[in-house]
Amino acid sequence: MFSKLKDFFGGYAPTGPIEYMVVGLGNPGKQYENTKHNVGFMALDILAGKMQANVTRLKFQSLCGDGMIGDKRVLLMKPSTFMNKSGEAVRSAMQFYKVPMENVLVLFDDISLEPGKLRIRRKGSDGGHNGIKNIIYLTGKDTFPRVKIGVGGKPYPDYDLADWVLAPFTSDARKQVDAALANIPEIVSLIVSGKTDQAMNRFNK
Repeated sequence: MFSKLKDFFGGYAPTGPIEYMVVGLGNPGKQYENTKHNVGFMALDILAGKMQANVTRLKFQSLCGDGMIGDKRVLLMKPSTFMNKSGEAVRSAMQFYKVPMENVLVLFDDISLEPGKLRIRRKGSDGGHNGIKNIIYLTGKDTFPRVKIGVGGKPYPDYDLADWVLAPFTSDARKQVDAALANIPEIVSLIVSGKTDQAMNRFNK
């Protein structure tokens, strides 16, 4: 499959209008780089590597890059607004490129899933995730596809949630997460190509 993916993610200069956005959620700054809450950034970096896209341009309060997935030009974004204000970056880019909500794919962490588990959804509520909550609040819509990446729940009920998601993974959990993240390019390519059902059937386990 990876040989096919290499062909699908064309290593050539992107052309045409931006038709799709893929947004990885996280917090800027080295202190957050390997934390559970930054798994959306990790996922986007893996996708960018496969697309040979440099996500280094400062625009829309984000680090941005773009490339081709099939015949679609795709904007890659890592908002630098901090998680709670992710919607500001997403809304700005959507308005500028006139991208419909249904063409905004968001990658983010989910504490309700075990480390390395994936859940693909066409739409839905925020599920208590502050980044998703802000995107829904500022755009007024929850009709965007998303890939939830499991990071595992708190070890006990009284454990502070912020401390949990802003802490790094254990070595075992990180191995499970890394294995799941390796599937992100294939998942994104399927969704952007209009094959969300196929992606869900293959990766929602």
